[in-house]
Amino acid sequence: MAMAAPVHASSVTRISSTKSAYPLSSLYRPSSLALSHTLSLRSTLRRRMVAVAAVATTAIESEPRSNSTAPSKSLPFRVGHGFDLHRLEPGYPLIIGGIDIPHDRGCEAHSDGDVLLHCVVDAILGALGLPDIGQIFPDSDPKWKGAPSSVFIQEAVRLMHEAGYEIGNLDATLILQRPKLSPHKETIRLNLSQLLGADPSVVNLKAKTHEKVDSLGENRSIAAHTVVLLMRK
Repeated sequence: MAMAAPVHASSVTRISSTKSAYPLSSLYRPSSLALSHTLSLRSTLRRRMVAVAAVATTAIESEPRSNSTAPSKSLPFRVGHGFDLHRLEPGYPLIIGGIDIPHDRGCEAHSDGDVLLHCVVDAILGALGLPDIGQIFPDSDPKWKGAPSSVFIQEAVRLMHEAGYEIGNLDATLILQRPKLSPHKETIRLNLSQLLGADPSVVNLKAKTHEKVDSLGENRSIAAHTVVLLMRK
């Protein structure tokens, strides 16, 4: 059986001597040429990123900005909400939806105080993205003193048609403790439909008490909410 040749100590490379002869850091030290290339690449990328950002900013600033206060002609429908509240005081007529309702109190207001018509006007103006009724018919203007609210409705309807819309449907809610509106609801609804130039089938009217809570429930005020859907003609 052959014996393995003896290993001479001189043929063994010592780790310690190799480590000292070839330091580990020298294996990963970049050359001056590689370092110069890396810095040049970073500089080029930075310049390109700045150029792209400048182009994007210029494009955004050059886009035309739409006037948000004007009704958009492209919308197929628009929705508006109106709210109004008036104090009830003795000695005033109570007019709701253009109908004189028998009661011992009425709305104290600059015009005739028709809370329902005021509310409907605000809903239409809101759907069109226009100022509210107080801005278009300010109570500081003496010509509106005691004016019938049907005038305000006519102007709101005119603006609606001018913008190219018509009533899709309207839902209104009256809130008052007294008097009971059941005997008058249909008359009010039909008159409101006529003022709007809308089919009565698309105009709805509800009435609620306020369960004797706060000024509404104590017969000291009356309020109304209206939601309206306008459809493009």
